[in-house]
Amino acid sequence: MKKKIPCRVLENKEIAKDIFDMRIDAKDIAKEAKCGQFVALYSKDKSRMLPRPISLCGIDREKGELRLVFRIAGAGTAEFAKLTAGDDIEVMGPLGNGFTDFGKKAILFGGGIGIPPMLELAKSLKERPIVVLGYRDAENFLADEFAKVADVYIATDDGSVGTKGNVIDAAKAAGLKGEVIYACGPTPMLRGVKAFGEELCVPTYISMEEKMACGIGACLACVCKSKETDEHTNVHNKRICKEGPVFEAGEVEL
Repeated sequence: MKKKIPCRVLENKEIAKDIFDMRIDAKDIAKEAKCGQFVALYSKDKSRMLPRPISLCGIDREKGELRLVFRIAGAGTAEFAKLTAGDDIEVMGPLGNGFTDFGKKAILFGGGIGIPPMLELAKSLKERPIVVLGYRDAENFLADEFAKVADVYIATDDGSVGTKGNVIDAAKAAGLKGEVIYACGPTPMLRGVKAFGEELCVPTYISMEEKMACGIGACLACVCKSKETDEHTNVHNKRICKEGPVFEAGEVEL
């Protein structure tokens, strides 16, 4: 059973409108963590009992540090955005499963706040990957860091940078090919990525975003529809926090 661990904030800064980049000292969690997993952050406000799930953007096992890049989406994340170096925060993790490196030429897709968890994956892959990032506009947070470890293509809703449209538009415009696909982002994007993977006939792994409650698989608040019957519920459900957030695209219905 995972437990809440008191951790110290090392740095917290805004890197785009309402997007914050936080580093925390979390040695016990960092030594176990792998790309694709997430942590649960707890508010100091006792009226907000449920934790907020935040994907891991970076893992430094040597220093025992985690990097969390998140968007303000409500009162809980607004509280986290105000934290400064030296502040304490309760953290539980690492939670969920993660991505596996199959040692093949990979295409990584990231959209919106699904972009941060793809950075640690891009850094950890044996072969330099292709990365396709989807943004609303020219505020291309983290794109410069991706460029150091991957061949980067960008799509923006307004066409201000890269291809005007979504990540699939950018991938098709560039004629991108790969042997395995990894993705994280909103459901409509994942639906497009799944179809793109089917067109290329390559394995496709998606990290699903969903509101969560307990974060450990007990409450069934974050289930998605699955093709196979789940052992836990005996229905066509999978718990995103427990069996996921990473799934082979064919496991789930989007």
